[in-house]
Amino acid sequence: MLASCFPLQQNLDFENPRLRNAYIALQAFKDAILSDPNNLTATWTGPDPCLYTGVFCWPSPDNPCERTVAALDLNHANLAGHLPHELGLLFDLAVFHLNSNRFCGKLPQTLATLTRLHELDLSNNRFSGPFPSHLLDLKNLKYLDLRYNEFDGALPESLFSKNLDAVFVNDNRFSSTLPENIGSSRVSVLVLANNGFEGCFPSGIGDMWATLNELVVTNNGLSSCFPSEIGRLRNLTVLDVSRNRIVGPLPGSIADMGSLAELNVGHNLMSGGIPSGICELPSMVNFFYEDNYFTSHGPECVSLPGFDDGMNCLRGRPGQRTEEDCRRFLAKAVNCSSFGCGATSSAVNPPPLPTPGVGPPVGQPTPGVGPSPSPPEKGTPPCCQCAKSPSGI
Repeated sequence: MLASCFPLQQNLDFENPRLRNAYIALQAFKDAILSDPNNLTATWTGPDPCLYTGVFCWPSPDNPCERTVAALDLNHANLAGHLPHELGLLFDLAVFHLNSNRFCGKLPQTLATLTRLHELDLSNNRFSGPFPSHLLDLKNLKYLDLRYNEFDGALPESLFSKNLDAVFVNDNRFSSTLPENIGSSRVSVLVLANNGFEGCFPSGIGDMWATLNELVVTNNGLSSCFPSEIGRLRNLTVLDVSRNRIVGPLPGSIADMGSLAELNVGHNLMSGGIPSGICELPSMVNFFYEDNYFTSHGPECVSLPGFDDGMNCLRGRPGQRTEEDCRRFLAKAVNCSSFGCGATSSAVNPPPLPTPGVGPPVGQPTPGVGPSPSPPEKGTPPCCQCAKSPSGI
């Protein structure tokens, strides 16, 4: 049983034991908040947590006659402090949003007791340490957002074996190679951008064909050829692998991705010709392939609503590399097998392509990675007395 050292006020009359636990958890949380410039927690008094700002109650899932704390939403509150282990007393919590605050330190191990948790958004804070693997014990978790923090190290393989729907870990300090079992994931959105991932672009990514809609891996250090298995992702609408060190040709299999609306391979080291079928995809709106060494493309590409072909080796197009630069780079043959990126995809294939339909109208928003928290502003006050917060509980 989760124990708490938080003192309980005498003569408080609680509606039920669930709200008593919630009171203990939220009072401990209030005590761990060291800066509350908007005075949000001023209402966090009395024995009814359902009246607290940012706290939402609902009938208990196993006893509709009892109210319980089902959601905690403190987004954009500019709070600073740490997360106390007493938060593990919120056993019925389904939604926990702390987007855009100044919390820091490590996540308490007791968060693993929140077995009803469905959405966890801790983005845009100052949490640190290795990936909090204990969160993967949450069997009902579907949405995990850890972007814009200071987590580091490798991503655990178990992240891609859980039944998650959306994973955002961009803008942290993660590094190492991407796990080989990444294709086991059934997420619809996977955003890994702005970290330090390196090595192979995993061919097993093609095994995510049944669910994956958006894949964003921009600004990392991936340094292999683009696997042809990427063409199996026929539900994918957004693919952004820009600002890596990917070499070799752009796979012609991308022309099989009938749902693709936005493709960004800019700022890599790719070469060869752009397969004409890519620019003829029925849903394609934006195609960016600038700052590579491509040598040819079809007229369909420059007719797209959004495209950038600058700094390539495309004769007759403006803003290209010099002939000497192109000649020197293209003289070095690319041997994709030399990277040792073995094929790991399964033998199961996606269903046949449907009859091509009409793509999104010109001028309509292109599908993206959804609303993203703003990055921390320069000069934001540091997390208050973070060194005093307990770590690793």
